[in-house]
Amino acid sequence: MDFITIDFETATPQRDSPCEIGLTVVRNRKIIQTRSWLIKPLYYPHFNPFNVGVHGIKPHDVKDQPDFRELWPVLQPYLEGQFLIAHNASFDMSVLRKTLATYNLPLPEARYSCSLKFSKNIWKGMHKYDLKTLCNMHRIDFLHHRAASDADACARLSLKAMELTGTFSEVEFADKMGCKISRI
Repeated sequence: MDFITIDFETATPQRDSPCEIGLTVVRNRKIIQTRSWLIKPLYYPHFNPFNVGVHGIKPHDVKDQPDFRELWPVLQPYLEGQFLIAHNASFDMSVLRKTLATYNLPLPEARYSCSLKFSKNIWKGMHKYDLKTLCNMHRIDFLHHRAASDADACARLSLKAMELTGTFSEVEFADKMGCKISRI
């Protein structure tokens, strides 16, 4: 089972304001790489204080970083043709779509699913299904709201869910995980 988990942090409530992206690459059910990049957002130097309070990334942290257009040639090979998983994928996929549209860049050919949705099907009856609650339950240590750490935690959580359901391929994913695969 191969997939890549993706996580964005944003500078403002606007979905085209990513200030960090994290990716974790899983091949043959093993985590082989986790990477993150800080991004100078379109609205630089404006950062919403609420967003900064969540992730701690400030304008001075990204002032010398590439914008999304400059970073896209590095990111695209990670995403093109891949199966992506994000916790609350509706947020992360909307950040990706909106940012690509803002920079007039083409969408990658990729499929995705949501670990928040499949967690609700697998671990029924919990009061909360946020990443922190699920990771605490499964003893997955991570630094919440930093993209690399969140992507890695999502990968570890997804692997636990796949092991529990006996999911060994993308073909059986929807049936066994109880969550559809969508296209970007």
